[in-house]
Amino acid sequence: MPTKLIMLQRYAEQQASRRPVMIAIAGDSAAGKTTLTAGIATALGPDRVTAVCVDDYHRYDREERKTLPFTALHPDCNYVQIMEQHLQLLATGQPVLKPVYDHDTGRLTRPELVEPREFVLVEGLLPLHTKLTRACFDITIYLDPPEEIRRGWKVKRDTEKRGYTADQVLAELARREPESAAHIRPQREFADLVLRFAPIPTRQDPPGTPLSAELLLRPTIRHPDLSAVLDDSERRAIHLRMRRDVDGRPVDALHIHGYAPAEESRLVRKAIWSRLGVEAGDPPELLGDLGNGQRSEPLAITQLLLLYHMLGAAR
Repeated sequence: MPTKLIMLQRYAEQQASRRPVMIAIAGDSAAGKTTLTAGIATALGPDRVTAVCVDDYHRYDREERKTLPFTALHPDCNYVQIMEQHLQLLATGQPVLKPVYDHDTGRLTRPELVEPREFVLVEGLLPLHTKLTRACFDITIYLDPPEEIRRGWKVKRDTEKRGYTADQVLAELARREPESAAHIRPQREFADLVLRFAPIPTRQDPPGTPLSAELLLRPTIRHPDLSAVLDDSERRAIHLRMRRDVDGRPVDALHIHGYAPAEESRLVRKAIWSRLGVEAGDPPELLGDLGNGQRSEPLAITQLLLLYHMLGAAR
């Protein structure tokens, strides 16, 4: 028995030495989590990134949920304890057999083996719901779009990709609202970075102007020194200022302007990319991809800044 215990201890120490950088991206349904995650994973490459969606831990499929008194946002609709266990294993470099929920069909399908690589990107409704899950992450992010924008995104996505009518989506949003307020939005408090894509209220930009981005950089983690990038950039594209968070505390707010000329935004992207040390050349064009041939410079710059954080944490 002592020999076996020593072997197990050595194995655990070996796995711990290969601990990945864990990143959580939390937010409500259709807040933009998958879009944000996809660009980051593409920039780093499949050999360095493992992507996990914790919505796969739903207890019930879409048909079963129709008979329940709660929605998919409620913790009782999810295997939270299994999610906690799997995140702990991934955080210590160990593989898991993860359940799979097919969002297109609404069905639970065959589980899949997930092995952690250098970076593990975890996105979904409830990754920051418990103290134990939060302890697994090195960087935590919350997506906080204005509700009217998120609702528009959800109607568009669910009608085009999931077979719902607009009235059905709006009715489901109304049903989910109490649980969103009780279980999803409170996770904002535990995020190191809070991201918001929205128009600038003080401007009257023409239709089609890309949404601007605001990143709240809370002092819960060390943020990269962006002074060189900000000094080199045009102020129309990006700037940093102090503001008050929802709790009244001062926080750095980084603003990335959707109305800035594309060339100025590209210069900012190149300046950040050159400091990442990923590889030579220009940043990947898939950064900022919104699908359907559309792209967003503020999204691309945001993804690069998150890469800055992740690579800094790895170092």
